[in-house]
Amino acid sequence: MTATLATRDTDMTLSEAIRQRRSVRGYLATPVPEATLQAVFELAQWAPSNCNVQPWQVFVASGATRDQLRQRFLDNVAQGRAMTPDMGFMPALDGSHRDRQVVCAQALYGAMGIERGDKAGRMGATLRNFALFDAPHVCFIGMDRRFGLPMALDVGMYAQTLMLAMTAHGIGSCAQGSMGYYPEDVREAFGISDDIAILFGISFGYEDDSVAANRARTVRASLDESVVFRR
Repeated sequence: MTATLATRDTDMTLSEAIRQRRSVRGYLATPVPEATLQAVFELAQWAPSNCNVQPWQVFVASGATRDQLRQRFLDNVAQGRAMTPDMGFMPALDGSHRDRQVVCAQALYGAMGIERGDKAGRMGATLRNFALFDAPHVCFIGMDRRFGLPMALDVGMYAQTLMLAMTAHGIGSCAQGSMGYYPEDVREAFGISDDIAILFGISFGYEDDSVAANRARTVRASLDESVVFRR
């Protein structure tokens, strides 16, 4: 069994971090050192926000807290407990967006050797989300419910900055909408008031490159599909 335990520092260029960052779906049990956690989350604080409001609220679970939440999520799914996300589910997609979603799924399931008709295999892959892909850490990202969409955009910029900071420090990550499906469990674990909406989570740690899902690769649309230049 081989595994990746990177020791990068922050001299990685921005271009390298952007191109190397990807969704990691299998981790070593090795925790990220406390000093590295502090450095990464302090760097992420420099994310831009409207009027420098910095609306994000971040709750990092490690050790026993991570273990308890992971088990709670898995029990919720096994027992068929209704999901009650604070911000709703992702809408059904169509057109090119749906096409990209399908290609992404094909790359992931293909890497894992799961055929289209393999319902048990696909269910197992779904459960891996709620098992945090075995990551030793997960952070839940929220904001005050009053803020709405404008501030949610700021939170998204924070999340991207955070994941790039992780990449620069040799830490793998996976942003997960599923980590917002049972927000009451997160609020209970951290003693968070109901005023804070949990938007999503990010599982993170050191990548285990023996995990088949980590061999999946996606592509990006051509520039002319997304960007208009006019002079």
